[in-house]
Amino acid sequence: MFPLYDTIPSLKRPVVNYIIIFTNILVFLYELTLFWDEELLNAFFYNFGFVPEKMFYSFPILALFTHMFIHGGWAHIIGNLWFLKIFGDNVEDAMGHFKFFLFYITGGIFALFFHIIFNPFSPYPLVGASGAISAVMGAYLVLFYYSRIVSLVFFILPFLVEIPAVIYLFLWFIMQILNGMYADITGTGVAYWAHAGGFIYGVLVGFRVRKKRYWY
Repeated sequence: MFPLYDTIPSLKRPVVNYIIIFTNILVFLYELTLFWDEELLNAFFYNFGFVPEKMFYSFPILALFTHMFIHGGWAHIIGNLWFLKIFGDNVEDAMGHFKFFLFYITGGIFALFFHIIFNPFSPYPLVGASGAISAVMGAYLVLFYYSRIVSLVFFILPFLVEIPAVIYLFLWFIMQILNGMYADITGTGVAYWAHAGGFIYGVLVGFRVRKKRYWY
C-alpha cells in the first residue's frame, strides 16, 4: 500500500518543504562521495548522527539537528522524501513557512528523544528524516483528516485505491507501534519508536494549529 499523492492541492508554494528536501539531497550526495571508504562513512554517521550512549559523557548538541538530514541509503532517502513531498506541502499551508520549519525541526528532536526512551544505551547512530516526517504526518492527520490518499496496492495485479487519510495514517501509526515492540524483541535497524514519537508530537501540534485556525 504505497501512497502516490493526496487529494488536497497546496494553496501556496511549499518553499520550506522544497528547501528541506533539497538539503537532504545535498547531504546525501556528499555521503555518496564517502561510500568508497567505509571508515570515513561510519565516522560521518557517528559524528553527525545521534548516538544515545554519548549522552552519558558528552551531549552531542549538533547531532540533535544534523541527524535528521542524514540517510543510510537510496531506499531510506527516497522513501522519506516521497512521504515529505506528499504530506509536507499541506501542513506548511496550514502553519505558514516559518512555523512549519520550527515544527519540522522540533518534531525531529521530539522523535529522537522518544527513541532514546526505548534505547538509552544504544551505541548506534540514529540518522534519517523519518522522525520529523512522522510529525508532519501526525499534523496532517489532524488538519486534513477529510483528505484521501491515492495509493498503489499490490494484490495479484497492482491497482489504485483512494484511502481516507484518517484511516491510512492511523493504520500507519499502529504499524509503527507494533513494529517497535517486535524490534525490541528481535532487534532491527529501523527506529520505529522515533516514528511513533514524531507522529504523537505532530498530532498534538496539529490540534493546537486547528484550534487557532477555526476557533478564532
